[in-house]
Amino acid sequence: MIEITGKHLINGQWVNSTAATFASANPSTDDVNPWTFFDASAEDANSAVASAHDAFRQYRRKSAAQRAALLNAIATEIENLGEQLVHAAMSETALPQMRIEGERGRTCGQLRAFANNLLNPISPVFIDHAQPERQPLPKGDSRLTNVPLGPVVVFGASNFPLAFSTAGGDTASALAAGCSVIVKGHPAHPATTELVSYAIKRAIDTCDMPTGVFNMVQSTTPQVAQQLVQHPQVKAVGFTGSQKVGDILNKLTQERPIAIPFFGELGSINPQFILPQKLASDAVALATNQVASMLMGHGQFCTSPGLVVVQNSKGLEDYLATLANAISEAPAGTMLTKGIAQTYNRQVDTLLSNPSLTHLASGAAASGGCQSSANAFRVSASDFIAQPALQEEVFGPCALIVICDNDEQMNEFALSLSGQLTASVFGNDDELLDYIDLVDDIAQSVGRLMFNQLPTGVEVCHSMQHGGPYPASTAPQTTSVGSQAINRFMRPICLQNMPTALQPEEIKDGATHPQVIV
Repeated sequence: MIEITGKHLINGQWVNSTAATFASANPSTDDVNPWTFFDASAEDANSAVASAHDAFRQYRRKSAAQRAALLNAIATEIENLGEQLVHAAMSETALPQMRIEGERGRTCGQLRAFANNLLNPISPVFIDHAQPERQPLPKGDSRLTNVPLGPVVVFGASNFPLAFSTAGGDTASALAAGCSVIVKGHPAHPATTELVSYAIKRAIDTCDMPTGVFNMVQSTTPQVAQQLVQHPQVKAVGFTGSQKVGDILNKLTQERPIAIPFFGELGSINPQFILPQKLASDAVALATNQVASMLMGHGQFCTSPGLVVVQNSKGLEDYLATLANAISEAPAGTMLTKGIAQTYNRQVDTLLSNPSLTHLASGAAASGGCQSSANAFRVSASDFIAQPALQEEVFGPCALIVICDNDEQMNEFALSLSGQLTASVFGNDDELLDYIDLVDDIAQSVGRLMFNQLPTGVEVCHSMQHGGPYPASTAPQTTSVGSQAINRFMRPICLQNMPTALQPEEIKDGATHPQVIV
């Protein structure tokens, strides 16, 4: 059993410099968990960044094989934490054992996927060989590759204590790119954060990597977050969380004397467009599946389908009746934190008081604390378009059903949407061809467009795009999931007339790395 110390991991050492402490709570009971954690000081934050800065100068020269070995070792050490990690995460999030074990598998699989990508690269480097005899001017030898950005600050997410937190996709892709990392743990699950940090430290020691390649600080204060993103030695930030906090942090990164990239995944309502023929033929199944998807994780997924767009046509009443019945049978659920539950319940109250909305159904009554009930509302497309506030994400098990009068209004609605992580279009094959303009309009606002599928699963693969136009993310040209996530933490560099002895391995003539030679 690993002792949870409540300390920060800085340059390979467990340290603290303050007396201020905090604790996490069990959302299902509201009881304080039996661990105490030190609140990071300004000195701790500075030390963590300095450690990452020094380590980066060594780590950036590590080969792809060495970085892959580290990622594989981290995955193994996380698995070696066994039931202690699972039970700690359950106690801090109230998520069920199967969900935590599944998320652990995803986290380790993600680490190993990046390792495999390093060992078996598919993205080529580009080489232009010299042509000294070319007229009227000779052509020099130039080779295009990538270099890591530098120390990266990663913020843990509340809703994924493993897969989007300490050793999640941001950390994995940053380490794969050759960057050092400073994790600012999420205060809702600090014990989970410390245990995973312990596993990463073990892997670093095993692989003989620079001790400061990974650092972790725990904090409940916004000052530490501000200090980290504005530190001059920090070169990028990875964030998964609310639009409100993400906007604040993004603004801080742009106000620095030298701005840095802020890769934030913020919020999405993931609209589901159901075309008339599909609605007429499959209303009951569509409504049943919609409710099942929006109740996954009690609606606390960034891809939860919070918006359904239909026409006032055949099948609508069956759809609404089936959806309302399924919602009314949904049990109350536990939210990840009391703050998240309070925000959700406040947003639902706002919707209930909106005269433009009709409340379709609510689930079993919540019993207070961190609990909440599922809800569904209907609203006309014209009222929705006239009220931009209705596009704000309601983080929890809630959906708005938007009723359009005709095809033209459905197109108008699609054009009114703000940026989304995902959208789905449900239609029969022939019907989809008739709505190609609608499909194109929807595509302008989303990072992932699905057909006849709900959005809650996000595969870790080469073709995944998990991002989208703002406010879904702050960098829609990048993804936070899948092999391409590594590109966030690298930049291209052209090496011209570089002596062979100095060249990185991937750009040397005859290298096994994929090359495009001109």
